[in-house]
Amino acid sequence: MDSTTANAPDRFEALDLHCVRHDRTLFAGLSFSLAPGQILQIEGPNGSGKTSLLRMLCGLLQPAQGEVRWRGLDIQAQRAEFLADVAYVGHLQGIKEDLTPRENLRMVQSLGRARTSISLDQALAQVGLYGFEDLPSRTLSAGQRRRVALARLLVLDARVWVLDEPFTALDRAGKALIESLLEMHSRNDGIAVLTTHQPVGLTQCALLSLQLAA
Repeated sequence: MDSTTANAPDRFEALDLHCVRHDRTLFAGLSFSLAPGQILQIEGPNGSGKTSLLRMLCGLLQPAQGEVRWRGLDIQAQRAEFLADVAYVGHLQGIKEDLTPRENLRMVQSLGRARTSISLDQALAQVGLYGFEDLPSRTLSAGQRRRVALARLLVLDARVWVLDEPFTALDRAGKALIESLLEMHSRNDGIAVLTTHQPVGLTQCALLSLQLAA
């Protein structure tokens, strides 16, 4: 990371993003700017481009026009540095089902920047998976596999969280857990962008909203 990026404020920005899929424009001219502590909920009907937008924000999909900036620079110009600062949990779990929850988290840490203040077992216990650390992930329920995926938020030292339908397959307690993690992240000056069709109950931080058209 160069000194310019290191000294820049932790601001996450989308500038004039255009998304075209199969010759159809899903959205155009989309912009926002998030400061530390802010959480943005992307709303819109199915097919409006919510998942495509999240993938753009992670650098996994190139916009037809516009750019995503982290600390004042296009994320494509500082790809390695940006990827170390972002944790992405997609609509799919993104876990290896033949690996145990502990092995999945160890693999995630090897690909990102590990948080040293929490152990893998502590993270799994915090998401309600105490006692399931060494079972093959394929033997877990859909909700438990979702918790494995979300545990990566605890074991990575990432400033930006990008979450696609994080409450999928979770019960009421699981939803409350994720909401508490979002509030903790906000209090620690983290930034988060998420999509969900469910209401988000945050009491300790402000939730911003951006609506995509049909």
